[in-house]
Amino acid sequence: MNKVALLVALAIAAIGGVLLFIYLQRFEQEASGGAKVKLLVAIKPIHAGDNLTDDMLATREVPQAYVEDRAVRESERPRVIGLRVATAVQAQQTLMWTDLAIATDDRRDLSSLVQPGMRAVSVRATTEGSFALIRPGDRVDVIATMPQGNDQRESIVLLQNVLVLAVGMDMGNDPIAKRQRNDRNEQMLTLSLNVPEAQLLALAIEKGHLSVALRNPDDVRIAEGLTEMSSSTLTDQKSLHAVQSVRKTGPVRLESSGGAQ
Repeated sequence: MNKVALLVALAIAAIGGVLLFIYLQRFEQEASGGAKVKLLVAIKPIHAGDNLTDDMLATREVPQAYVEDRAVRESERPRVIGLRVATAVQAQQTLMWTDLAIATDDRRDLSSLVQPGMRAVSVRATTEGSFALIRPGDRVDVIATMPQGNDQRESIVLLQNVLVLAVGMDMGNDPIAKRQRNDRNEQMLTLSLNVPEAQLLALAIEKGHLSVALRNPDDVRIAEGLTEMSSSTLTDQKSLHAVQSVRKTGPVRLESSGGAQ
């Protein structure tokens, strides 16, 4: 009996050790930004107008949390070899889909910029010039303002760190589209979203109107714990002071994220 009990104890200890090892590996992976993703990087400077060749590119592993939607994955190497580069890429810089001249005459096909699992969703500004200073490749936060009842309105941060695919007909390095930009075209913004985000955005459009806040391109943090704000915040001194104090103390509970997408 003692021998059987000893064997059972050793087996349980072995299983426990394996589970602990798996847990520690997963914890270390999550703490470092998640699983590594292989991205394409330039070995040497690539000039605008050059056609990509295999010897221009290498592979770099980057944690998932720090991977941009625009980054070209190593698995997509066959798709980009031979394509013309629209903007210069420096050595050791990650290759982006927005760096490439996709389709003929450097005019991009929007569907080619949509990454697997993502969708291109367009929204229209409610006021003239709202998107005038935003450019393809920028990142924005989407804010929804909706009726709350009793002539009150409610504002919520709907989406954060969303990639802008196009502004009107401008999808980046398309000189024709840039020359044709006008106030009417600039009222349409095309965003890169996953399917649940697209559904959420559609509901928000039905209930109210949207505005966007432009982000620093190097800031990929997601602010946690943001509260909804109503019209009464504008007249409630205590609530207004709490909002204003955030600028002095800085945002709270920030976590790194790779964004929407």
